[in-house]
Amino acid sequence: MPQSGLDKLSVEGWRPEHDDQHRDAEMVRAAMAYSDVAVTAYWGNDVNRTHANGMWPWDGQWWKPSPDPIRNLVKAGALIAAEIDRLMRRELKKRSVGG
Repeated sequence: MPQSGLDKLSVEGWRPEHDDQHRDAEMVRAAMAYSDVAVTAYWGNDVNRTHANGMWPWDGQWWKPSPDPIRNLVKAGALIAAEIDRLMRRELKKRSVGG
């Protein structure tokens, strides 16, 4: 597992079984939200905008932007890695069931 994925697991406690429940691009949208605030922080603007212009897919309690663009990019990367892993698990499951 990539370090970013380990970071996500150790900080929030999510496991692949939990990630597999997100089938409507939620993790991608969350990654986009954190990437958006990383860009916002580069420009010196407030990163605590309400759920990154509506991109944030989950309850507001999980929205934890940082004033540090690197931290936001790490979060975005962990979410992208988790989505890639989810898609790969789905593909492997399809192959094992179908053939």
